[in-house]
Amino acid sequence: MSKGLKITLIVVGVIVVLGIVLVGWLIGGYNRAIAMDENIKGRWAQVENQLKRRYDLIPNLIETVKGYATHEKELFENIAEARTKYFQQKSISGKIQAANQLEGMFSRLLLLQERYPDLKANESFLKLQDSLEGTENRIAVERKRYNDAVQLLNTYVRTFYGRFFAALAGVEKGDYYEVPEAEQAVPEVKF
Repeated sequence: MSKGLKITLIVVGVIVVLGIVLVGWLIGGYNRAIAMDENIKGRWAQVENQLKRRYDLIPNLIETVKGYATHEKELFENIAEARTKYFQQKSISGKIQAANQLEGMFSRLLLLQERYPDLKANESFLKLQDSLEGTENRIAVERKRYNDAVQLLNTYVRTFYGRFFAALAGVEKGDYYEVPEAEQAVPEVKF
């Protein structure tokens, strides 16, 4: 083999290797931009998932606690009222009637206590509070994860090579999830 042919083969080999490295670099950069864009979309889907959970869960929890608290309050108010009526009665027949009414309330209370041994609205309120706190924490975590993914992509898009690959892949900078000023106030829960 001639010396000129060897040099040509070496040059061709170097060009092929450089071409393979260049194509690999282009594919890697393109795929990285796409992966970051998809990561942001996935993170946003999780934020929406948690927001939907909030909007579905909280009104139902509040109505459940309101109903439970109203039911419990009503029962105890009726017992107190029947007890008061008993002591206000002057005649024996009036006291018998008031006592029967009070016994009916106690029977209802015992029946409810058999069905619901923990007849305490404050526990329902504590569970509501825990659920609200847990939901808000989940949303905060997903917001942070989303914003971290946006920061990673935006940093990449601003780099010299990243800008090229992002443009090649059609990937644009992401938008941070910033809480509007009106929503920065503590939410109000009404019963």
